[in-house]
Amino acid sequence: ICNSRNVDRERELVAAFAKELGTQLIHFVPRDNEVQRAEIRKKTVIEHNSKAKQADEYRELARKIEENTSFVIPKPLTQERLEEILVEYGLLDGLEDQYSI
Repeated sequence: ICNSRNVDRERELVAAFAKELGTQLIHFVPRDNEVQRAEIRKKTVIEHNSKAKQADEYRELARKIEENTSFVIPKPLTQERLEEILVEYGLLDGLEDQYSI
């Protein structure tokens, strides 16, 4: 499950990461300000606004979890491979000089 942060190529990165671990991306939850509106009122999105698009996202996520039949134990990933994936998807662009990666 990816709880989106609106990072460039985020969906593709998370799908590749899941594949590398031998598992799957069950659902990509888009970022939506409806979450913050609900949090301020100390409610879930569904309690706050059951007709919101984000509420439908959570319902879809619940359905996918309920119907999932692909149970796996993810295989470990080396630090080197993780860094390679991040470079492939441009997430380390510009950081190499700052942090000597």
